Amino acid sequence: MKKIFFLLISSFSFAQNTSEKEIIKPIENLFNAMKFADSLGVKNAFSNSAIMQTFGKNQEIRTDKVEDFAKQVGSSKVGDLDERFTISKVLVDGNMASVWVPYQFYYKGNFSHCGVNSFQLAKLNNEWKIQYIIDARRKDNCIK
Repeated sequence: MKKIFFLLISSFSFAQNTSEKEIIKPIENLFNAMKFADSLGVKNAFSNSAIMQTFGKNQEIRTDKVEDFAKQVGSSKVGDLDERFTISKVLVDGNMASVWVPYQFYYKGNFSHCGVNSFQLAKLNNEWKIQYIIDARRKDNCIK
């Protein structure tokens, strides 16, 4: 009985790891697109109805359009935008996932800020897309 139980756990664990790789793919694609100034790559990481928000100065929440962000990325030079990140936690329920991503952002090779991205992803037409992102920004106490 123990062998069967172990095999079920092992199989489930493998399925979760495979699924997590698929889930984080649009996040990795987003950061690669930023690094390579690829506006189309940015747009492709998001769903058509995605929402982008960030905590701005004085902790107010600012909402940005994906289209505007993609244009900003496309107008930068390759290598200017370097978001170094760690996938900290992935939670999944069917076609919905939440991913916690601490990061450090470098602009033209210089440290700019750090914080955490909270991504909400949806599986649409058998493909994971970023549906919502909110990020916190600061200059110190970075999570590594």
